[in-house]
Amino acid sequence: MSPRVRLGMFVVGGIGLVAILLWGVGGLPRFGSAESRYATYLNTHAVHQRHATNVVSAVVFDYRGFDTLGEEFILFAAVMGVTLLLRSQREEHDDSPRDRAEARRTADTSDAVRVGTLALIGPVWLLGLYVVAHGQLTPGGGFQGGVVLAAAPLLLFLAGRYLLVRNVHPMHALDLAEGTGAGGFTVIALLGAVIGAAVMANFIGKGQVASVFSGGTLPVFNLLVGLEVVAGVTLVLYEFMEQTLFVRGD
Repeated sequence: MSPRVRLGMFVVGGIGLVAILLWGVGGLPRFGSAESRYATYLNTHAVHQRHATNVVSAVVFDYRGFDTLGEEFILFAAVMGVTLLLRSQREEHDDSPRDRAEARRTADTSDAVRVGTLALIGPVWLLGLYVVAHGQLTPGGGFQGGVVLAAAPLLLFLAGRYLLVRNVHPMHALDLAEGTGAGGFTVIALLGAVIGAAVMANFIGKGQVASVFSGGTLPVFNLLVGLEVVAGVTLVLYEFMEQTLFVRGD
């Protein structure tokens, strides 16, 4: 296929895409308005029905939970795809990971960077755990908190502690954690069909509104999603670290 033909196909496709986007945006309600009957219903009844003060989490893990189940496995497949593609570019060795890491030492980081990044690891983990545990109460949840938690191994890498990244986050444990998060999410969702007569039905006692243990299955879903996200994102970061060092030949 010649460059001219490829350019023509791109232009035609681009014009069609822009036209569809403009058509969709033109049909949106006025910014800041709440004209949706669905949104009005949720704002009125979600807290009372689900005992979750964060209506977004109630939607994601309950009212519209079946979509989230699919999104979980989109993330799972994406992480597996990235790790497989990157691993296939590196040679397999019989020596231990620690020996390879020793041979790939990067330049020493400055004391200021090392102290700053290491000092942030504890607060980052605390913030991530808080965001995951309070997902049904305040903005946040498993997806957001999992990404925050995954920043900790990246901080270790930035501090020049590559060996600690390898030791603290072994590959088998990360694989197991990601699978446990996705699999546990599916199990709880199917239990809802068995116990509550609907997939992802909220079959656990909803507790008291504004309590950490409120929301029924919502905190459980948040914890499982947080586990999968932190393991999956850490796996991807780990593979990019390895790939960076491999390309540099350090």
